[in-house]
Amino acid sequence: MKPLSSTLDGETLPENTINSPGKIAFASFIGTTIEFYDFYIYSLAAATLMGPLFFSNDNPAIAVMSAFLTFGIAFVARPIGAILFGHFGDRIGRKTTLIASLLIMGISTTLIGALPTYQQAGVIAPVLLCLMRFCQGLGLGGEWGGAALLATENAPKGKRALFAMFPQIGPPIGFIVASMVFILINQSLTKEQVFSWGWRLPFLFSFVLVGVGLYVRTSIMESTAFQNMTAKKTQLKMPIRETIQKHYKLLFLGSLSAMSCFTLFFLTSVFSISYATTVHPWQLESLYPQITYLFMLMLAIVFMALGSPVSAWLADRFGRRPTFFIGGIATIIIGYFFGDLMNSTHAWITFLFLSVSLFIMGILWTPLAAFLPEIFPTNVRYTGASLAFSFGGILGGSLTPFAAAWLVTHFAQKGIDYVGWFLMASCVISLIAVWFLPETRHQHIDS
Repeated sequence: MKPLSSTLDGETLPENTINSPGKIAFASFIGTTIEFYDFYIYSLAAATLMGPLFFSNDNPAIAVMSAFLTFGIAFVARPIGAILFGHFGDRIGRKTTLIASLLIMGISTTLIGALPTYQQAGVIAPVLLCLMRFCQGLGLGGEWGGAALLATENAPKGKRALFAMFPQIGPPIGFIVASMVFILINQSLTKEQVFSWGWRLPFLFSFVLVGVGLYVRTSIMESTAFQNMTAKKTQLKMPIRETIQKHYKLLFLGSLSAMSCFTLFFLTSVFSISYATTVHPWQLESLYPQITYLFMLMLAIVFMALGSPVSAWLADRFGRRPTFFIGGIATIIIGYFFGDLMNSTHAWITFLFLSVSLFIMGILWTPLAAFLPEIFPTNVRYTGASLAFSFGGILGGSLTPFAAAWLVTHFAQKGIDYVGWFLMASCVISLIAVWFLPETRHQHIDS
């Protein structure tokens, strides 16, 4: 592929300062794949392993809820990471910041695989686990915004949503890899071996993936938008101050617009696997064996990746807002039938439910990588987009598995219907926020 054409104050930029489309697509894709592999490894572990490993197993339900609380810690850390990495990303560059975020995420994930368990270290074990989860959140808080900017600021004219698709495909691929690793370990080892040492392997494997990501990201150049900004010397000393003082409405609405896709995803993946593979008081046995359900979920996540190019085409052809509304209405329908579909014991119905839900997740998810960066100016774009994404994750994902587990625990069979209403409410709020945001499909973002 030829390098992207670009100008700086009317003059063509040197060819060696411009990224090729193929390199940008791969660099934004591989980074988010690795980062979200790290994040999903813990998500799956929280639903299946971390409760008895890191918390007292006197009450299994409480242990699982405690594991879901540690799951939420990373979301709390995300906005801190967004502020930290956004500051340097808006001041010194996207490339260096992306490398740093990948290192922090990868090292903290690897260290989780080396932690002592509750039986080995008592209360120190969950404390260390919470610390590593916080570090994971810091890294992810800086990763997504940088990857989204890497894609959108280097995209050819009229194809920003298409290029924004690549960092958004990374998460489903990361989830598939994480699921395959867990299935392989559970199929190859006995239950005793998994709880003894096998659970550590997916976390330690992150160290290898980080090396791949670092190799790719060290070869990219800064975006045209950032080069233009540095040439004009319009960087800000404190991007976070400017974001809050002058762009707080965009930050607030952008955060709410991102909320529903997180709610949909974590109910469909993290919560659903725990619900479907747990024996509840009103049941004689669980709905599905753990491996069976995880395998269905791993196949269904492919449909999230398939929804991404459809959504990218719609967003570039008709706009970001119409695409959100299509996905939002579909999500409300899913929420209405959520309880009945989750309680199905027919594998084909469950697989169809998971596949459709995750396909719709792809419809909601993909435009975010173009929409959130586009609503902020260049000198606060890294900070603004990262914060909006992080706050959306907190609102839609941090406590969602815990809240859903609480509803089921306290309202028994009726609780799963309330989880569906929870999803519908989240989606309505996001749609209202999108309604008040501007359409950005034709907006110029290079200056």
